[in-house]
Amino acid sequence: MMKRSFLSLIALSWVWCGCASKSDTAVWSGYDEKEMAAAIARARSEVDTFIRELAHPTGTDHAVKAPIRDGNNTEHVWLSEVTYKDGKFEGTIDNQPEAVRNVKIGQRWVVEKHKISDWMFLRNGKMYGNYTLRPLLKTMPEDEAEQLRSILAEP
Repeated sequence: MMKRSFLSLIALSWVWCGCASKSDTAVWSGYDEKEMAAAIARARSEVDTFIRELAHPTGTDHAVKAPIRDGNNTEHVWLSEVTYKDGKFEGTIDNQPEAVRNVKIGQRWVVEKHKISDWMFLRNGKMYGNYTLRPLLKTMPEDEAEQLRSILAEP
């Protein structure tokens, strides 16, 4: 239950801030598009760190964010209960899709390693990864942003 609540908070922040978009580059609510692109690039460049963590866990609540397309819409959703094999992550869609209708919460999904948009896990009360959250902090109510900042591990 803790994992579902935690990932739901992150997912709600993602949707609330307009990142569930009609295209990969659409901006709905004021986050810096270049910062978001850099966050996704960083997550992809560091994904091997996450794969090592997943293989020999020192933390919990491992998840990857997968871009899912439905026609002209793309939405980035968190996958929980993640496994990795043969260059692909498989997990369960952990938040209710808003912009795409071809998937639903609880459905299993597979995403290739090089296509993920983020990854995360928790260790000792800190969140590692989740780089795409960081550009969104400026757009959130300060109390919510501060709560999230307090659990983010140093980049």
